[in-house]
Amino acid sequence: MPRKRKAVVREILPDPKYNDVVLSKFMNCLMVQGKKSLAEKIVYGAFDIIAEKTKQDPLEVFKGAIDNVRPLVKVVSRRVGGSNYQIPMEVNEKNGRAIAFRWLISYSRARSEKTMIERLAGELMSAYKKEGSSIKKREDTHKMADANKAFAHLRF
Repeated sequence: MPRKRKAVVREILPDPKYNDVVLSKFMNCLMVQGKKSLAEKIVYGAFDIIAEKTKQDPLEVFKGAIDNVRPLVKVVSRRVGGSNYQIPMEVNEKNGRAIAFRWLISYSRARSEKTMIERLAGELMSAYKKEGSSIKKREDTHKMADANKAFAHLRF
């Protein structure tokens, strides 16, 4: 909790090609060492591959992939009476989207394709079809939260 006032949430400008704020935020998460033009090149290249392979609007595939990967619950470690408990907590939409971005980027970097453009396109298409590593991570998180449902009364 801040002592003086709430932190000001900065307004993010939409990306130039698709005019979408969520996509712009994803590019900012993908960006390494401030190289935004390279992040844009990767995302737009991946979108071109998606449009070519699926014959659908790449922005719809991207949004569908984000919705499929976004977790609804997570587990938070909490110390009660000398032992740690994994307490299931609901995730709000903003934080869930940030987690989905992180998972998609990390699992696309771990894929075996040659370039990052192909890796990101492959991970987004597999997430859209509800398969792949990022979807498995979401299912594992939900299973862990379900297994620890008994500790939900320790929620803070």
